[in-house]
Amino acid sequence: MSKLLDYLNLLDSDATAREAHQQDPQASMTQFGLNAEEQQTLMSGDIAAIAALAGVDASDLPKVNVTNTDLTY
Repeated sequence: MSKLLDYLNLLDSDATAREAHQQDPQASMTQFGLNAEEQQTLMSGDIAAIAALAGVDASDLPKVNVTNTDLTY
């Protein structure tokens, strides 16, 4: 399982992790160990790209809700 998929599963199952991600996505993803490509892809909200990087079919992912506060993405 990919690190990105592990992170998505954590956000799905852990309210504390979800809150931390909502408060500071970059810090939360960095602390979890996601690399820059994984972070950028997740923050893009592009389901097809997220699924491809996570190694799953896009239909297997729920809608990804992203609050992008960093305009460099």
